[in-house]
Amino acid sequence: MTTSSVTSSDELFASLPSGIDLCHQTFGDDTDPAILLIMGLSGPMGWWDEELCRLLADRGFFVIRYDNRDTGRSTKVRQHAMGRTDLVRAFLGVPPLKLGPVDLAVRAPYSISDLAEDAAGLLDALGIDQAHVVGASMGGMIAQTLAIQEPDRVLSLTSIMSTTGRRTVGWQDPRLIPHLLKRTKPTRDAYVARSVESSALIGSPAFPPDPEAARRRAEITYDRGYSASGVVRQMMAILTQPDRTAALRRLSVPATVVHGTADRLVNPSGGRATAEAIPGAELRMVEGMAHDLPPALWDTLVAAITDTAARAS
Repeated sequence: MTTSSVTSSDELFASLPSGIDLCHQTFGDDTDPAILLIMGLSGPMGWWDEELCRLLADRGFFVIRYDNRDTGRSTKVRQHAMGRTDLVRAFLGVPPLKLGPVDLAVRAPYSISDLAEDAAGLLDALGIDQAHVVGASMGGMIAQTLAIQEPDRVLSLTSIMSTTGRRTVGWQDPRLIPHLLKRTKPTRDAYVARSVESSALIGSPAFPPDPEAARRRAEITYDRGYSASGVVRQMMAILTQPDRTAALRRLSVPATVVHGTADRLVNPSGGRATAEAIPGAELRMVEGMAHDLPPALWDTLVAAITDTAARAS
């Protein structure tokens, strides 16, 4: 399959009414049905590889990828400082506590719902009424929430390596927790080294990540505007998200859930619970896939996304 004829835009900016500016890029013909790609925690739009975007555009879609707030070149919400203690308390599910005038409640600077509103705002800015929505990891949480909040705008839903928000499913392998909470020096070299380590820890064992490719991706990610505090704010949104199970049961959108059998960051139970909650959803478990999007699986992902879109039409 050739994708050489697919056109792409420069990196563009959409200014939302909320004051958030989202950096985005498009592939293909804007008269074709739109696919909105939403990436996960700390992931800029480049984590949806350009070739993967071109493969989708070559199938007759107008493909949109973008930086969530606090990633890449989009707005950084710097006025909200969060600490490691906030993360640990949110991770443990510490209930609100008030001691006299001191309020010790764990509150995220913004929510998964706010991130879904960003996604809807980007569609508004692009003049797109409806789109096929695809989300990976935290992006799957955002995509699910967008379908719940704006059901008339979501033509189809593909949720990849994600979960429902229920704490009893989609948990992290406990052996990953020290790595997730480990302090890292605020330097480019430290970020790149940690990213390569993370890639090895959560990458697909059946499709081993290339350390050099992981290094190049980390360097580009850092140089485009990595924000350590932004990662904490996004983690807080994840850790304080609601259980969407009941709301997902009310959806009437064609949906496919893709999850790897070897996922250590979001246990496969999260994918199974998502598929069980959405009426008529198809579950595609990928043997040997973990928490990444290896090139060897791009055809698998394209098939899942385009098959789901076909069900909408």
